[in-house]
Amino acid sequence: MKLGDYLVSYLKKIGVSHLFGIPGDLVINLFLKFGRPRGMKIITLSHEPGVGFAADGYARSTGRIGTVCVTYGAGGHNMVNPVAGSFSERVPILVISGGPGEEERKLGVLIHHQAKEIESQFHIYREVTCAAKIINDPQRAATDIDEVIRSIWLNQRPGYLEIHRDVVEQEIPVPKHIIAWGGELPYPQSDRHKLNEAVRDTAERFNDAKHPVVLVGIEAYRFKVVKEIVKLAEKMGAPCGTSVLAKGAFPMNHTLYMGVYVGALSPPRLRKRVEKADLLLSLGMLLTDIEMGGHHPPEVLRNRSIWAVENRVNVSFHTYTDVTLRDFVHGLLRTDLKAHRERVVYSDNLGRSHSNPAQRLRVADILREINRFLANHRKFMVVTESGDALFGGIDIKVGDDGLYLAQGFYASMGFAVPGALGAQIGTRLRPLVLSGDGGFQMTGVEIAHARRYKLNPIVVLLNNGGWGIFRPIAKRQDLLALPSWQYAELARLWGGVGFRVETVAELRDALEEAAKSQTFVIVEAMIGPRDLSPITVKYIRASAKKAAILSQA
Repeated sequence: MKLGDYLVSYLKKIGVSHLFGIPGDLVINLFLKFGRPRGMKIITLSHEPGVGFAADGYARSTGRIGTVCVTYGAGGHNMVNPVAGSFSERVPILVISGGPGEEERKLGVLIHHQAKEIESQFHIYREVTCAAKIINDPQRAATDIDEVIRSIWLNQRPGYLEIHRDVVEQEIPVPKHIIAWGGELPYPQSDRHKLNEAVRDTAERFNDAKHPVVLVGIEAYRFKVVKEIVKLAEKMGAPCGTSVLAKGAFPMNHTLYMGVYVGALSPPRLRKRVEKADLLLSLGMLLTDIEMGGHHPPEVLRNRSIWAVENRVNVSFHTYTDVTLRDFVHGLLRTDLKAHRERVVYSDNLGRSHSNPAQRLRVADILREINRFLANHRKFMVVTESGDALFGGIDIKVGDDGLYLAQGFYASMGFAVPGALGAQIGTRLRPLVLSGDGGFQMTGVEIAHARRYKLNPIVVLLNNGGWGIFRPIAKRQDLLALPSWQYAELARLWGGVGFRVETVAELRDALEEAAKSQTFVIVEAMIGPRDLSPITVKYIRASAKKAAILSQA
């Protein structure tokens, strides 16, 4: 087959139906192949970062590989930040880039879009992917492509293919085993002996425990064991929490759900219950500073913990390598486990509302109103931006028929709007986006593409006139200011619906009107310049206290 035709056929074989990208001269021939009849649905946006975040949102929400095609240099380098976020948060993305042809390389002159060396972009992507290859050997081309994509799936991380423009039409041999293969990509496999020991050891400790707790992490999403973990929790009868990265991986209305665990920043009732646990079973949860609220878990918790993550199970300080989360959970489901009974109470940071509907909006009021709205409107997903929206989103409660997406660890500004577009394309669930004005000014204009693709997200935009999360600690407030874009008016100019609200009552009415809209909506919520969500206030205080301690050391 011709190399370009092979790549399109291979991707369709593994179930890729959408390609996100922006055309350019060094990738145009390949880009057009993807868009031929019986090819793929091509999603183009205005800027490569938006394309990258959209593919990430698509992959997070569907569990499939998000595929991106961009040009060399100016396009590929623009994509690095979204791909770095996908790498750090275990999102399977395939980045396909064009490149200069062999004859151009032999000329010994600089090629336009080139940075330092012709292969500089390739070397950069090797740092933020699990596998990266330049496809330049016709005899190995089919196998190299297969190896990169299998690595993406096994590791649930991005991979990179660089295909130079003079090889797109080149004939390549396709191995018989790839022709005969049905297109199913395998998950990592466990060492059966180690798996059995890890399950036996865990079951013994769990059955001896009196106050166990289960924490669910991001790998539950990535390795497709969310339903199995819910069954396991019900079998155990143990209270469950999720990490920040994995919010939504356990049904938020389930009777065993305690809320989002953020270490010392967790709601008091949740934090005390985790600290009380004589066994902490962590399933797919990464140990990051965000997950732990800026602090490492107490040593006493490590002594009483079982962590299943990154193809290993740590039982206290004893490690079983080559044990995958999928196999570990399935093994526990087949094991006799003692059933606990405990009344579990869901906790958040919002408390009860005492606000007058006519008074000026605060962030806590906005979060409560979003929760009220979601309780009355089914099949919504929530996508949150970084900054105060990310922390505030921890207290948003989504129904069991919805989704929750956030870049909870890498936390790049600009993720939410394009991520929501990609997620709606993949799932058809309507997104409610929570964003600050800072994040929106980076990539929010991508919402102008919503009508082209029949998408209708609702964006609740927290307008405080700047990068508000830094205001409590910044001496130069002028460095945090942003111009007002008159967001509600921009929504109307771009073909959507816009509301500008200042009170709880106005927000409530705007959300109800937005629910009726067939097109996208921006609800511009005016808040005070120093108003922040309750958990952000706790985070800033804890960070300031930690900084003071470090400065004295």
